[in-house]
Amino acid sequence: MLPRSGDVLQVTRDASVQFNNPILFRVIRVLDWPTYDGWLWLDGYELNMSGDAVERRTIFVQQNGLRRFLSPAPAPRRAPEAARTGRLATGRARV
Repeated sequence: MLPRSGDVLQVTRDASVQFNNPILFRVIRVLDWPTYDGWLWLDGYELNMSGDAVERRTIFVQQNGLRRFLSPAPAPRRAPEAARTGRLATGRARV
């Protein structure tokens, strides 16, 4: 998987031994620097668990060790009470 701008990755020891403690990383770009076959230089932001950027970093990783981070799907939105029950918030029926 070749990362693209905006991808959020989970970077673990599978990507490089320096990531004994996994990090979340939002890709800005894949750098076109010379490297070994299967390795990449990535420019981006380390994220906290809330998804906020905490530090800009350039990391050297194995492409096969990268995993896209899939955040949990947002909870479905509830319809307003009037749409669910046919009653207004005051308890009166809609006409």
